[in-house]
Amino acid sequence: MRAAVNAAKAVTGDTSSLTTLASRLDDAQSTATAIPQLTSITSLTLEEAYTVQHLLVGHRVARGDRVSGVKLGFTSRAKARQMGVDDVIIGSITRGMEVPDGGQTDSAAYIHPRIEPEVAWLLGQDVDADEESPDIGWAVEAVAPALEIIDSRYRDFRFTLEDVVADNTSAAGYVIGPWQPVAVAGDVGNRGVGLEIDGRIVQTGSTAAILGHPYRAVAAARRMAKTHGFTLRAGMVLLAGAATAAVPLAAGVRVQSTVSGLGCVGLQVAPGGGDHG
Repeated sequence: MRAAVNAAKAVTGDTSSLTTLASRLDDAQSTATAIPQLTSITSLTLEEAYTVQHLLVGHRVARGDRVSGVKLGFTSRAKARQMGVDDVIIGSITRGMEVPDGGQTDSAAYIHPRIEPEVAWLLGQDVDADEESPDIGWAVEAVAPALEIIDSRYRDFRFTLEDVVADNTSAAGYVIGPWQPVAVAGDVGNRGVGLEIDGRIVQTGSTAAILGHPYRAVAAARRMAKTHGFTLRAGMVLLAGAATAAVPLAAGVRVQSTVSGLGCVGLQVAPGGGDHG
């Protein structure tokens, strides 16, 4: 909640309207009901959008959830160009979003979920956002293959930059595979990545699609944390970004991602459920 309070203070004037927007997104997420884009009903600056995001995550924390890390978005140059942006965005992930490796999730909990393969970093030390050293590899303890479930709370999965930031970068769920110490894993800058649905390969790519090298996500996260009021603490997970395009996540399927040299990570989706908008 401290980040939410700090972010709210950074915005001059009355924040009651931003609180209302955060509650609207929280309701959409809790009920798996799509809503109109926020920018279709009000103007929103990027700074205000991050305040809404912090307030939104604050709702989860107030219900007993706990922030477990951060995630980056728009780490693919192609996706960034598509959205007309030239920088990454940052969001929070929580314990309540985590699905155990090989575990099960329910598609009915989402609106129109998609899944993408990622690389995850584990922070072994606190990161001072004011630290100016260009290399903060000392803070990273381990690396793992990961999956992220994204689920925009907006109708038709359409949004502006401000909309997606307010919506906590579409964060909905994540799975972490086996951790490897960074010294054991070696350079993960150009590892092959495969995404399978029910044993069929649906996406292939490379970890190089993540900012050219997923290691760059660590410095990017520190920079964004300083700018937008996040904290990076020992034990937190950093989802570095997608290595391939996201694919729809249907009920009843089995998903597995393999990152060369890092291993596999997977989940099952319970039967039933469906798209809610």
